[in-house]
Amino acid sequence: MQRHRLEPRPDWREHARTLGFAFAEIAGEPYWDETACWEFTADEIDALEAATAELERLARLAADDAVRHDRHEMLGIPQAVWPLVAESWRRQEPSLYGRMDLRWDGTSPPKLLEYNADTPTSLYESAVVQWEWLTCAYPDADQFNSIHEALIAAWPSLRLPHRTHFACNRDSEEDRGTVDYLRDTAMQAGLDAPFLFMEDIGWDGRRFVDLDRAEIRACFKLYPWEFLLRDEFGNHLAKAPTRWIEPAWRLLLSGKGLLALLWELFPGHPNLLPAFREPGRTGGGEIAKPLFGREGANIAAPGYRTEGPYGAEGYVYQQWSELPMVDGRYAVFGSWVIAGEPHGLGIREDATPITRDTSRFVPHFFRGNG
Repeated sequence: MQRHRLEPRPDWREHARTLGFAFAEIAGEPYWDETACWEFTADEIDALEAATAELERLARLAADDAVRHDRHEMLGIPQAVWPLVAESWRRQEPSLYGRMDLRWDGTSPPKLLEYNADTPTSLYESAVVQWEWLTCAYPDADQFNSIHEALIAAWPSLRLPHRTHFACNRDSEEDRGTVDYLRDTAMQAGLDAPFLFMEDIGWDGRRFVDLDRAEIRACFKLYPWEFLLRDEFGNHLAKAPTRWIEPAWRLLLSGKGLLALLWELFPGHPNLLPAFREPGRTGGGEIAKPLFGREGANIAAPGYRTEGPYGAEGYVYQQWSELPMVDGRYAVFGSWVIAGEPHGLGIREDATPITRDTSRFVPHFFRGNG
C-alpha cells in the first residue's frame, strides 16, 4: 500500500469534460486530483473487500436488532417515524448502494468510521472517472472497481416499476451529476428514468405526482431521509404507495448512532472502533460526531473542530483514531457496497484528518502480489 506522487495528464480537464464530469473542479480548486494515486497489492484489496463484506453483515444484524428491540432512541430516530422505518425493514425492501468510510493503514484491519447508507456521493468518480484514468495511466494494472457493472445488474433485483423517477435538490451540481449517472445505469438496465427536482414533487391528496401530474410509483432520491421526513409532505410518506430508493430502513444505518449500536452488539470486533452515545467511555481521546451530520460538519476531535448546522439531534462519541498521514495528506477509504456486496474503492484526501466537502478525490490501482 503506497501513495505515489504524479504529474497530472496535461489534458486532464479535457478528459473530465469528455466524461461529462462537471464537478472535477469545485470553487476553482481541483476536486479530481491526478497529482497522486494509491497502489495496492491483490492481497490488500482482498483484505479490504473482506472487511467491507463483514461490516455489511454486522450492519444488517444491527438493523435487525434495532427493529426487534425498538432502539430508536439509541439511533436518534423520532418515535413518530419509527413505524415507517421498522416496517420498511420487516418488508426487507431492497437497497441499491452505500459507501463505508474506513480508516486503514494497510497493516491493521480496516476500521469503520461511518456508513453512508442513504445518500452517498463520489459515485461517478469512483465508478467511471478513475477507471478511465487507469486505462491511460496504468493500462497493465487493475482496479478494485466493478461498480458500474454491479449497478446495472442491481436494478432488476429491486423489482421497481418500469417508470422510476430520479430526484435531487436543485442547488447541488454534484448531486445532479450523481443522479444523472445513476439514471444512465438504470436506463442501461431497461428502466424508463425521468428526472425531476425534489422541490417539484407534488401531492394530489392520494399519491405523489410529477410536474405532469403523473403518479410517482417509484423514486430514487438523493435526498436524506431525515430531511424528507421533516418536509411539508413528510406526513404523507406512510400512506403513499411510492417505492423509495434508498428505502426508509436505511435510516437505521445512515445515522452515526449505528456506530454505538455496533460496538454494543460486537464489542472488540477488529473492524470497529469503540463508540458510545455518552462521552468519556472510549478509554482515550474521542471524536464527537452529530447523529445526522454531513461532510465533516460539527465535528469535535482532539485538536480539531468544525462548524456547521448539525448537532441538535445529539452526538456519538467514537474513539479517536487519526487517519494515517502520507505526503501531508490524510486519506479516507470509501468502500462501495452495491446490492449488499463490496464492489469498489474511492479515496478522498484532505490536509486535515477531518474529511470535508473540500477534500479531493484521488485514483488507485493494484497489481498482483509479486
